[in-house]
Amino acid sequence: MAKKYLIGITGASGAIYALTLVKALKERGIPFEIIVTEAGKIVIEQELELSWKDLANYAERVYEEREIWAPPASGSASYEGLIIIPCSMGTLAGIASGQAKNLLLRAADVMLKERRSLVLVVRETPLNLIHLQNMLAVTQAGGVIFPAMPGFYHKPKSLEELVEGLVLRLLQFLNLSENSKAWKGLS
Repeated sequence: MAKKYLIGITGASGAIYALTLVKALKERGIPFEIIVTEAGKIVIEQELELSWKDLANYAERVYEEREIWAPPASGSASYEGLIIIPCSMGTLAGIASGQAKNLLLRAADVMLKERRSLVLVVRETPLNLIHLQNMLAVTQAGGVIFPAMPGFYHKPKSLEELVEGLVLRLLQFLNLSENSKAWKGLS
């Protein structure tokens, strides 16, 4: 049985990261479901000029954050992990403080309590002390902070290549794919 992942999409700017990730997972045959927040829906439509419902073309299922009764809310559901991309500072704060007021926060709480993979692709700048303390709290609880800080050593020629480089690094980190844009050293 293939490992199934959850992908969380919040209202942080950077919906292109989420779209690129879900396309990459689909291309590799990796099963996943999506949880999208209300703010995430708006950002998808504004930044990508797509309806959030178009994500259903890639995922096995798309949940809205209000669906607190859905399978991701339970530790008995068999998800390998949760990747929140992009992760807003509000979502980070909710996870760091143990809130479970919507499906995405509850799913993150489940990942931590079940000792499963929780990766937050945070996208904010500059960071204040509260953001940093929340990142520390999530890391201490077992989560991974994976900032949306793309590399430039592969010499991206477009926004899409820049984003793809970060997504490939994320997939490599999760042992889901080789990274064709990995650092090869100096020649």
